Order: sequence, then C-alpha cells, then structure tokens
Amino acid sequence: MDIRATPQGLTALPSEPRLERFRQLLAKADIEIGGLRPWDIQIHDPETARRVLAHGSLGLAESYVDGWWDCAAVDDMIDRILRANLQDQVSSPESLLLAIESRLFNRQSLARAWTVAREHYDLGNEFFAAMLDPYMVYSCGYWANASDLAAAQEAKLDLVCRKLGLQPGMKLLDIGCGWGGLVRFAAEHYGVECTGLTNSREQATFAEGKAGKLPVHILLGDWRCLETGTDTRFDRIASVGMFEHVGHTNYQRFFETARALLNPEGSFLLHTIGKNHRGKGIDPWIEKNIFPNGELPSLGEIIDAGEGLFVVEDVHNIGADYDRTLMAWHQRFEDTWPNFADRYGDRFHRMWRYYLLSCAGGFRARHNQLWQMVLSPAGVSGGYRRPLL
Repeated sequence: MDIRATPQGLTALPSEPRLERFRQLLAKADIEIGGLRPWDIQIHDPETARRVLAHGSLGLAESYVDGWWDCAAVDDMIDRILRANLQDQVSSPESLLLAIESRLFNRQSLARAWTVAREHYDLGNEFFAAMLDPYMVYSCGYWANASDLAAAQEAKLDLVCRKLGLQPGMKLLDIGCGWGGLVRFAAEHYGVECTGLTNSREQATFAEGKAGKLPVHILLGDWRCLETGTDTRFDRIASVGMFEHVGHTNYQRFFETARALLNPEGSFLLHTIGKNHRGKGIDPWIEKNIFPNGELPSLGEIIDAGEGLFVVEDVHNIGADYDRTLMAWHQRFEDTWPNFADRYGDRFHRMWRYYLLSCAGGFRARHNQLWQMVLSPAGVSGGYRRPLL
C-alpha cells in the first residue's frame, strides 16, 4: 500500500485504488484528504477508505469514533457530504438490512420500548443537565428571537403552548415528556393541569422532583399503556421529540391512541424530526449507538397514519433551528466534558461529539426536517389561526 505521510495525516497516492476512489468521492463535496480547511479530513489509518466504502455512514462514523480520522469541523463536512448526495453513492449492507427488518418486524414493539431509555436517556441526569437548558428540553429550540439556548427553549415551549391555545384549568397530556420541561412550563405560565408520560426512570424521577407543588403528574410507561391505563380525557395533547421512537408499523395505532384520549373539541400538537422521502428512515450508526429502534417519518407517512382520525390544521417546519440547537448542545458538552471524562472515557467523548456535530450538519443541509403539526379531531370551528411567531 503506497501511503504518503503529511503533517495533517495520511495522503493516498494513485496506486492505492480504494483511497483514490475515496479521494475522488470526497472531491465531489469539495473535501480534501489532508487539506487545511476546517471541513477537510485528516486520515490516521489507511484502512479508513476501505471501511467507509464498504459500510457507508456506519463505517464513516465508527472509524471516527475509533480515532482513524479527524476533522476540525465535522458538522461542515457532513453538510457538504449530504448536499453532494455522497451517501447515495456508497452502498451499505447495514442500511439495507435495517430497511428490510423494519418492514418485516415491529422494531418498536412494546417488548423493545424500554431499550432506548436504558441505553440513552438513563445515562444520567447530571450529564444531560450539563448539556441542556434549565428546563432540560432535549428537542429543537426556536431561535427566531433568541440569542442563547435557554431563551430558544423557553421560546419553543411558549410557542407550543400558544399553538395549543392553552387556558387555565385545561388538562394537558405530554406523550414523551422527557424531564418534564413542557408540563412544568405549561403549569407555571398557563395554569394548566398536566400529565407527562416517559419510559425513562431517570427522567421520571427528575420530572417529579422538579414539579414540586405544581399541578403536574408524571407517569412511567410506554405510550401504549395509555390505551387502558387512564379514563381521563384531555383538552390538549402534545408530543415533542418522541414520535421518532414510535416506528412506522405503529404510527396509526399512536394516532388512534391520541384521538381516543382527546376531547372532541381538543387539539394535538406533534413535534417530530422527519425525513424528506418515504422509505428508509433509519441510520445504522444512530440506531446502533445513540437511539436504538429509532425511525424518522416522512410527512406523507404521518399524514397517512392520521387520515380519518385528525384534521391537519397547521404544519410548521423549524428544522433549520435544529442546527443551531445542536451546536449549542455541542458547545456545552465540550465545555463541561472535563467533569465527565473519567466516568465515560475518550471513546464516549468522540461518539457524542460525532453524534451532535453530524446531526447539526444533517439539519444544515436540510437533509432532515423538524415539523410542528397541529391536529384536531374534526376541524377547528371557524378555522385554526397560527399564533404570531
């Protein structure tokens, strides 16, 4: 193998076909091996090219976590890769197998529902508190008039409340409440009686502790437990950053459950990451290392699942704001990492850095979207009016 060392890393000579092919592929996105720009890649292990060409996004991510390559601005690099559609030019057997498996089996079954809580959300409340805002909101912020993460998340929470038209005395259900930021905010600022549902024990403990004397009740369980676990009907329902864990097999059942729990004159706000096209919505690296059993919906798949159950009153895409949210999380993650380095180790550090920055690049490229949808059982009388943004 003919490899030339440079101060920045390894540069392939034309005599190594895989490295040369990798170089040519990256050149389509104006990314250089051994280049000096922030988005250029510095290769430390010559097997990087083989791994990426054989395994696509999984090979790219895992080789980074293993320390085989570096990049000063992973977010910019991923943005360029996606805008150049390089992901469609490298086959990935893992992606194909996941796509087939997701069509043959219910990967988000009740038996598997607790996996993501154990492997991701239960990493530790201290860890997430260091990365997130004071309300512990782990979803896209709203940056229209915000200059920092805390303001962006409060603006998002307030936007959700205003889109739902919350009034004192109403009953709000938050399906997938996380650490309870929305239910606490709604109870504090809108006088609403709130119920939050999470399948993470760490989140439930934190949310209950923060609620204090507020009219907030936290349930621990999967969303399917709501089908038989309560006779309460709610004036409003929200689900913010949870639908990504439902899976296409269960989309219609999810909407049926929400419809059954909602008063006839109520409304439902769904806040979810989404993909641009139907079909494959599972990234093999994210599925393996970050969000087990996760699956992104397309807008059409959401509409299909809710047909006959809800009227779509409003669709608002704030996906570009997720880029800024993820970069803010990344900055806080890096700033506080010395407090967690001994506990989690260098490999975890590289894994989470890649997760946050690659996702930021995905939203920057508009490869992923973030939709807030307002739905009603039979249509809002006189029409729905989106509040001023």
